[in-house]
Amino acid sequence: MLILLSPAKDLTSGAVPAVKGTTQPALLDHSVPLVNKLRGLSAKKLATLMDISPKLAELNHGRYQAWQLPFTPKNARPAVHVFNGEAYRGLDAATFDADDLRFAQRHLRILSGLYGVLRPLDLMQDYRLEMGTKLPVGRAKDLYAHWGDRITELLNADLAANADEVVVNLASAEYFKAVKPKGLKARVVTPVFKDKGPGGYKVVMVHAKHQRGAMARHIIRHRVLDVEELKRYDGDGYRFAPEESSADEWVFLR
Repeated sequence: MLILLSPAKDLTSGAVPAVKGTTQPALLDHSVPLVNKLRGLSAKKLATLMDISPKLAELNHGRYQAWQLPFTPKNARPAVHVFNGEAYRGLDAATFDADDLRFAQRHLRILSGLYGVLRPLDLMQDYRLEMGTKLPVGRAKDLYAHWGDRITELLNADLAANADEVVVNLASAEYFKAVKPKGLKARVVTPVFKDKGPGGYKVVMVHAKHQRGAMARHIIRHRVLDVEELKRYDGDGYRFAPEESSADEWVFLR
């Protein structure tokens, strides 16, 4: 089983837990032209491109000016401890032990606008670049075109290495769009989390993001390899609703 997560805009500042066995992003060579393009943009142009505040634009302008290879534990940090959004609060990787991290390294993949695909222990330098950003690079009109089939091919290699046959898609639509489902050599199961409100059940994004991370955590901590076992997931009061689900879109209600 291979788990897909989106990255987060919010990044942890300062030191993160020390880990052994850090690795390099597999598609790092393809990040370089993106950084070179972004490095040539002023903070004002970054603000327009990314639709962010001048303060955030200045921060990211500085990040791209400082970005450099090679990545080492002195200038980069393991991805699973850097992202700090709601899904990563659900994942709570700071509490993982060494065995959890080894399992996560094999079975968890983080999709990224800058790095393509990250394993949990891949070193990364701080950035902001959403997959949907319309950044032309060379002949590619945007990031989806830049990454092309590379992300799908890498995921297929990981699936083959693990003899996995299922992808659990806990990524957002923006990021999963960078994957070519028809090219994946696996079944794709997408969990959907809905909360009951006055008008019935609907996706409440802050809760849905948290549960994506929490389900990934459940898989990692319990070493889940049979996707059917996820139908018993009951984190934070959610329950699988077969009457609302299809073969590959599994709805969990609360």
